[in-house]
Amino acid sequence: MTTKMMPNRQVGRSVKRLESHSKVTGRAEYTHNLRLPGMLHTKIVRSTVAHGLIRAIDVEAAKQVPGVHAVITGEDVRKFIPQPYFGPAFHDQPILALDKVRYVGEAVVVVVASDPHIADQAAQLVVVDYEELPAVFDEIEAAKSDVYVHEELRPAGTFPDLKHLVGIRNTNIALDFSLTHGEPEKAFAEADHVFEHTFTTQQVMHTPFEPMISIGEPTHSGLTLHTASQSPSFVRIEIARLLGWPENKVRVKTGQLGGGFGAKLYIKLEALAAALALMLNAPVRVALTMEEQFYTITKHATTFHIRSGVTKDGRIVARDCDVWWNGGAYADIGPRVTQKSGFTAAGPYDIENVKIKSAAVYTNRPPAGALRGFGIPQLVWAYESHIDLIARELGIDPLEMRRKNILRNGRPQATGTIMKDAAIEQVLERTAERMNWSAPFDKGSGTRRRGRGIAIGFKASVAPTTSVAMVNIAADGSCSLYSSTVDMGQASETAMAQIVAEVLALETENIRVVRPDTDITPYDMATLGSRSTFHMGNAVRLAAEDAKQKLDELAREVGLTNASDVPLSQLFIKKYGMQAGNVIGVGTYIPPYKSPDKKTGQSDNATPFWMIGATGVELEVDTETGHVKLLRMVNVCDLGTPLNPKVVETQISGAAVMQIGFTMSEIMNFDAGQVTNASLADYKIPSFHDLPDLMENEAVDAEQTTGPFGAKGVGESSTFGVSPAIANAIQDAVGVRISSLPITPEAVYRAIAAADNRALEEE
Repeated sequence: MTTKMMPNRQVGRSVKRLESHSKVTGRAEYTHNLRLPGMLHTKIVRSTVAHGLIRAIDVEAAKQVPGVHAVITGEDVRKFIPQPYFGPAFHDQPILALDKVRYVGEAVVVVVASDPHIADQAAQLVVVDYEELPAVFDEIEAAKSDVYVHEELRPAGTFPDLKHLVGIRNTNIALDFSLTHGEPEKAFAEADHVFEHTFTTQQVMHTPFEPMISIGEPTHSGLTLHTASQSPSFVRIEIARLLGWPENKVRVKTGQLGGGFGAKLYIKLEALAAALALMLNAPVRVALTMEEQFYTITKHATTFHIRSGVTKDGRIVARDCDVWWNGGAYADIGPRVTQKSGFTAAGPYDIENVKIKSAAVYTNRPPAGALRGFGIPQLVWAYESHIDLIARELGIDPLEMRRKNILRNGRPQATGTIMKDAAIEQVLERTAERMNWSAPFDKGSGTRRRGRGIAIGFKASVAPTTSVAMVNIAADGSCSLYSSTVDMGQASETAMAQIVAEVLALETENIRVVRPDTDITPYDMATLGSRSTFHMGNAVRLAAEDAKQKLDELAREVGLTNASDVPLSQLFIKKYGMQAGNVIGVGTYIPPYKSPDKKTGQSDNATPFWMIGATGVELEVDTETGHVKLLRMVNVCDLGTPLNPKVVETQISGAAVMQIGFTMSEIMNFDAGQVTNASLADYKIPSFHDLPDLMENEAVDAEQTTGPFGAKGVGESSTFGVSPAIANAIQDAVGVRISSLPITPEAVYRAIAAADNRALEEE
C-alpha cells in the first residue's frame, strides 16, 4: 500500500455509509443471527397483575417438559447474586421479580430449553399465585397516593449528574427537580394577562424492528455478552458490579443494531442473560418478541401545566411550569430525563422570571426511559401549543409572537447559562421563510379546511460524559479507528471515519471502524441524546491529531520534515528497515459542566451545546370525519456544520417521521395496567400513506465552535416541533385546540362537534 497523507477535504462530503454494502448484501452482523455451540433458549413468564405480592410459584410441570434445562425464579437468582438489582439511576429493578410484581408484563420466571418452541410450551405450564394490591397508573394521582410502588430506593450513584439522588420512603416521586429564575410571582402579579393551560402526552413504544436480544456466554476468563446495546461500556460496568467481578472479566460485544432510539440503553436483558449463562454454565440466548418490547421500556407519558404572564403587546414576563413524568414501575434513566429536559420547560424564549417543577413519578405501568428527544418533544408539545393560544387570544400573529420573545445568543437561558452557538433565531426565521409565512394562505372551503402552523424547540445535551477513542496507523499506512459508539443506523461510524480522514488527509472509505467490543474499544458513556457527533467526535479528532503528531515525530527521527513528505508505508520502512511497527493515537473528551444548584436549578454551564429544531406544517382537515392530511412539512435545524450533508438530510426526515407517528396515531392502550394493543397489527406506526405530500429539510448555516469541525448532533432536532406545529395548524384550519396526544381523527371530530355544539352519534 502506498498511502500518503495528502490535502483532501473529507468533512462536508456526502460519503456513503461505510456499512451500507454489508447491509444490502445481507452480510451485516446482527446479534439476532449469532448462533453459539450448545446455546440454550429462553421464554419469560410475565406478571398478569399490575401490583401484587408473589405468594407461590409452581414450576414442576414446566420442568418435566422434555428439552427443558431449567426453570429459574427470582429467588433462584438471588441465591446466585445476593443483590440482583440494577438500573442507571436507582438499583430498583430485580433481574426477575422478587417478593412482588409492579406492572403487568414484568419478568417473573424464565424457562431455559434447548429450543425456543419448547421453552414457550413449558412457560405456559408455570403457575404464579398473586395477592393483588391496589395499583396507581396516572402520574398525578400516583404523586399524591399512599399506594407505593417501591418501599425503598437504592441510588445507583454511577453518573455524576445523578449523584444527588437519595432514597425516599413513602413516596412515588423518584426525582423532584426545581428551578427558579428571577422573581416569577412578582412578575405574574404585574402582568397584564395571565394564561394557563394543561397538556398531556401518551405512553408510546420505541418499536425498533430488531427486537432486544442478549446472549450470555461463559468463557475461560469470565463472561462474554453479545448484545444489541447502545451502551456496551455501561453494560460492562453494571454486570461487573452485579457479579462482584473486576471489569476485565466481563466482555461486551455489539453487532449492527436494527434501530434503538433509546430502547437499548443501559441494562435491559443483559443482566438476565449473564445470570442464566453463569448459573447453567452454557451460552443462553434471551430474545424478545415485538410484543414483549412493550413490557420492557417505553416513553414517558406526561402532564404539563403551564402558566404565562404576558404584557399587552405580547412580551412574556413570567412563566410557571409543572411537569409530571409517568416513569412506570422502574426509574431507568427517568430522573435524568426529568432534570435535563425539565430545565428547558419554559421554552426557547427570553423570559426574565421562570419557575419550573419537574417530577419523575413511579406508577404500575411498564418502565419509561430514554426515547428519541429525551423528553423534549413532550415539553415542546405543551409550550408551543401554549404560545399559539396566547398569540391568538391577543390577536398577534403566531410567528410575530415568537419573534418578540425568542432567546438569542448572549442572553441567559432559565438556568442562567448564557446561550452560545445556538442559532434559535436563524432557525425560526428560515422556517418562516421556507413556509412563505407572510404570503396569503388558501384556507380551503366547504368540508375541506386548510391551515398552517409553526413550532420551535431546543434541547440541552447530556453532561458530564466521557468519550475515549484510539486511532491505529499500521505499518502499511492503513488506518483503524477504535471507539465504543454504537452505529444503529445513524451513520456514526461513517462520520467518525470522516473526522479521522480529515485530520490525517486520508480517504474516508479507507478507514476501518472497529465495532464496539469492550475488550478492544475504549470507553464511551453511551450512544444517546445525539451526543456522539460532539462528544465522541471530539475524542476521535483528538486521537487522530495525537496519531498525526506521533507520525510527524517519527518523520523527524528519520530525517524528514513531516510525515506528509513520503507515503506512510515508506516512513515505517525508514524507521524499522521493514514493514513493521505502528502508531497509536489516543483521545479523551470530557466537556466542562456545572451541575445545577439543588435549590434554584441555576448553573452557568448546564450543557456543552444546544440542539435547535423548528417545524412548519400545512395540512387539510376533513370536517365531516376529523381526518387530517399533511400536505407539507418543513423541518429546519441547527446542527452546527454538517459532517455529511446527505446523512444529515436523512436524519432530519427520519426523526420527523417518527414524531409524526407519536403525534397522529401511536398510543399504548391500557386496561387495568394491561397493554391491550401490544402488536404492530394494533399499535399504529406511520406508513408511507401517512407522510406529508412534501417534506423539506434544511440545516441552517451555523457553527458549533467547540465541536469537531464545527459540528454537533442532529438525530433528535426535528422531533421537537412536529406535534405542536400540527396542532397549531389544525386550530388554524378549523378553530379547535387539541391538548392531548395523539391527534386521532376521532379526537379532531369530537373537538369540531363540541365547538359546533353538535350532538355526537352514539356508538
